[in-house]
Amino acid sequence: MPFRPVRPRPESDAAKSLTQPREQARHIAMRLDDAWLRFQTKLAIRRGRVETVIPYTGYGSTSWIRVLARVVRSDPRDAAGHANPLQESMRGWRNFTSAPVANAAVQVAVAGEVHHVVADRGGVVDARIPVALSAGWHTITLKSGASRTVEAPVEVVADDADFGVVSDIDDTVMVTALPRPFLAAWNTFVLNEHARTPTPGMAVLYERIARTAPSAPVLYLSTGAWNVAPTLSRFLSRNLYPAGPKLLTDWGPTPDRWFRSGQEHKKNSLERLADEFPTIKWLLVGDDGQHDEAIYSEFAQRHPENVKAIAIRQLSPGEAVLAGGRSKTGGQPTPGVPWIYAPDGAGMSARLEELGIIRGEVRSADDPEEGDVAGETA
Repeated sequence: MPFRPVRPRPESDAAKSLTQPREQARHIAMRLDDAWLRFQTKLAIRRGRVETVIPYTGYGSTSWIRVLARVVRSDPRDAAGHANPLQESMRGWRNFTSAPVANAAVQVAVAGEVHHVVADRGGVVDARIPVALSAGWHTITLKSGASRTVEAPVEVVADDADFGVVSDIDDTVMVTALPRPFLAAWNTFVLNEHARTPTPGMAVLYERIARTAPSAPVLYLSTGAWNVAPTLSRFLSRNLYPAGPKLLTDWGPTPDRWFRSGQEHKKNSLERLADEFPTIKWLLVGDDGQHDEAIYSEFAQRHPENVKAIAIRQLSPGEAVLAGGRSKTGGQPTPGVPWIYAPDGAGMSARLEELGIIRGEVRSADDPEEGDVAGETA
């Protein structure tokens, strides 16, 4: 019997009905985003906007650093420092109306060496650069095209560091009494950092952690867009939270979806930290509105050696309603990883003291307050 090659079976109508809309949506989203970017760029150039680098706080080890920044076209007065949006109380909508410079070529100067990196299609620079630096805070400079040279702080974590903090922002260190669907838009386009309310006791808690472990890195993980990073930095500094990198995301479409997933951003960021700092045990701080408990418990199950404890702020009944309800699943069992629950920083502080994670000392009234690192521009 002669051999007949097996022909591939045609795709079923049911399969086509599932894949075609997905592919079509992907193409529509990307095309719309590209068209909007072209319109923004043309309008910005016609209005005389100039290329500007917005630096964010980076982090790394003694052998590498992660450089974070965004390249946009902004008003020349802002770029020249006459109305610097990174230092003044600028409403968030101006960050969103600035056209990003897609694929911008950026020069990064670190300890006398210049490295060349490229921004993504949204103008975001997220690059890992090899270095040889001592542990502590350092300053690097960035420049793109004809832009002014700007400085960015970078926290270099000691090679023997074994403890750090990863903290959520909304409803954890900052309270906004608004329905969750409107929270991002309100915070971004309407309010500045003066109108945001710090969560009671959380700044004092983080100060106690910093006093117990001065070299411990504190990273702020949020589903917010990079556009709001300057405002968040000013809020954290003004309310005396420890300085630290902000791990944010971009709201634009991806090749397979209209909007980026905030949950995936948090999960991927935690996985990256576990890979970058395998010897560090993290204190994971979040709230019980929606997803933090599930994300943290999944991470603790996969990497119990990288989790010191999980601290969850309990939302008030009103806050829970505005947040869209409490997490329905809560935290899954994480053997060896303790969980603590409290409605504010004071309650968390007492529980962490019981676990021996922070010391039980009382700060003297003569001790100076600890704020942000001097010179942080992000």
